Amino acid sequence: MVTITDIANTLGITPSTVSRALDGNPRVKTETREAVLKAAREMGYERNIVASNLRRGSSRIVGIVVPRVNRNFFASAIGGAEEVLNAAGYNVIISQTMEDIEAERIALKTLRTYRVAGVLLSHAIVARNGDHIRDIMGSTPLIQFDRVFPDISGAKIVGANCDGAFKATRHLIEAGYKRIGNIAGYMSCFSYVERVAGYRLALESAGMAFDPSLIYENAILRETGYDACRKAIAAGCDALYCAGDYSALGALDALKEAGIGVPDEFGLVGTANEFFTSLTSPTISTLGQKPYEMGKAAARAFLESRTDTEVIPMELHIRQSSNKNNKWQK
Repeated sequence: MVTITDIANTLGITPSTVSRALDGNPRVKTETREAVLKAAREMGYERNIVASNLRRGSSRIVGIVVPRVNRNFFASAIGGAEEVLNAAGYNVIISQTMEDIEAERIALKTLRTYRVAGVLLSHAIVARNGDHIRDIMGSTPLIQFDRVFPDISGAKIVGANCDGAFKATRHLIEAGYKRIGNIAGYMSCFSYVERVAGYRLALESAGMAFDPSLIYENAILRETGYDACRKAIAAGCDALYCAGDYSALGALDALKEAGIGVPDEFGLVGTANEFFTSLTSPTISTLGQKPYEMGKAAARAFLESRTDTEVIPMELHIRQSSNKNNKWQK
């Protein structure tokens, strides 16, 4: 590989002058800088970004670590963050953990080794605390979004999970459903805890009993949603608020298999407004989390060096799966 020293020897100048010229330092004469850039192009020089970052202590790169890039929510959040960061002169490195803590550790360690300017993180669902994150990140700026650990310092961008779950459950109550269960996520994750709280608050505010046995935890996939719905049917439920759309999709599978009519006999609301919710038959009512806005907010929090918590509103999209008696306009 061509080095700075090679360019310096070719031009008869010092390596430090070449380095300053490549960095655009105004102390280097224009003609020298142009000669260095010309020689670098002709000799095929490529900058060692890692070495440059080590010298400076940071870079113009921001890491984004998410559980899965094939989820519409996280893909949209990444898109929103990139829009803001690119406009500010930053590039982005994206890592996915596939919900694995060890993969998350490796991603964070790699980004810190590269001296990224900051990290936007939505943690793996199985992580019970943020100790590994705190130990690895050190002084590297960290912005958490969607899935956050409240006890880790730094800005946090979250959805209005409690309020959103309250709206979804209240909608099912207003539709006339009497025994409403909850397909929940992992209780180690603050977002899912908040959704259970909103579900409970809606029931109690309507004078309906809260039954913990109707909460089916750790179900965020289509398969686990299917299993949870079968249990809910056996428990006599006539509606479900699901903490995710993939679990709602699995619940719809189970209802169809059981020959239960949706929404006439059973109501269903998911969370995330994934693309498929408007394509199923019947279409699935869902809470929209506004992930693009969340990604933009996370990027702005990094650029502004903020340490506060910002809450992004959630929007209820009423579709066929909960529109009993066509009460609401589709």
